[in-house]
Amino acid sequence: MALSKPMDARGGGYGAIGELLHRYLTGLILAMVVEVGTERSAKIVKSLFRRQQEERFLPGLQKLGLAEEPDAVACAKYHYLSNHLGGVSVVYVAESDSKAWVKYVPPRWIFDGAAIAGIPTEISRAMLWGWHANNGVLLGNPCLGFVCTGQTVDAMPGLEGYYIQEQEPLPPEKRLRFRFGESCPPIVVENLPTLDSDDWPAERRAKAARNYSMDYIRNLVPVISEELGPIVAQGLLRRTGRKIGMQYSSVVREKLGTDNPGEILAGLLEAQGDVVTLDGNEVTQETWRLMRGLEAESTPEWMDGISGLWEGVLEVLDPDIRLELPERLDSGDDRFLWRLSRLGRPTSY
Repeated sequence: MALSKPMDARGGGYGAIGELLHRYLTGLILAMVVEVGTERSAKIVKSLFRRQQEERFLPGLQKLGLAEEPDAVACAKYHYLSNHLGGVSVVYVAESDSKAWVKYVPPRWIFDGAAIAGIPTEISRAMLWGWHANNGVLLGNPCLGFVCTGQTVDAMPGLEGYYIQEQEPLPPEKRLRFRFGESCPPIVVENLPTLDSDDWPAERRAKAARNYSMDYIRNLVPVISEELGPIVAQGLLRRTGRKIGMQYSSVVREKLGTDNPGEILAGLLEAQGDVVTLDGNEVTQETWRLMRGLEAESTPEWMDGISGLWEGVLEVLDPDIRLELPERLDSGDDRFLWRLSRLGRPTSY
């Protein structure tokens, strides 16, 4: 049967997939630090944020109506509005047309919960080098830089800093600077701009929050694969996915409103925006929206790794359940065919 009910009516599919991929992102960052070390993890995180920025920043300025603002102010407003749509606590204040502050207020979305205690400072700095230091480059403004004045991972009250329009072009190493003697001025939250409810109704906001989490995984998987190689990346993605899937299985099932394994898998895939059909113990996925446009660089190890996330969610219900994938879009078939089976026990060898 095809899944035809609107996602909200089916128990919060957008929320379920957004929550799961959000936790997967945090889990992968922690797993990388443990398994491959801080230096390689920071390199991956920088590449992730640079890839995100190059894909989303300039179109986002247009979509949010910021393209005509002064560059420093436009950047700060962009971080405020775009992160707000993703459920991230961010505030901003413009001191002038050439200097605008942005502050990521605890709790930090990307390092949620107790994870903040396990994130090295190098990882947070890599995020800034990947995105904030490069906004001026994409805007064609060599005088625009970012000055960081605090990081939550350093036990300071928020990740904060300001975009500054300097008088002279900045060399690459000066596009991001750290000045911990400065601090963000007071911000009156009530005075901050809000998105027009007519332009951004509830359903569009729900999709935007889902897309926010999806975009991180869409870009992190290729970057991990590029840095570690597809086989090593597959192991990291799968192990971490199984752990996160198990840890948040109850949350996912509550949001979807079902404990039926087929309905859970189909609901998560459909919540991603894919064309999905559920028939008994088989789920047909005709599209892969998460990785659309990346066909030329993808390898089967991507899905082999990500599938651990679905396995983890389902195996909490039944430790013997298994996901088979006999047909695959990423190997030239016209669909992913997911078959739910059960692990048997040997009688003799």
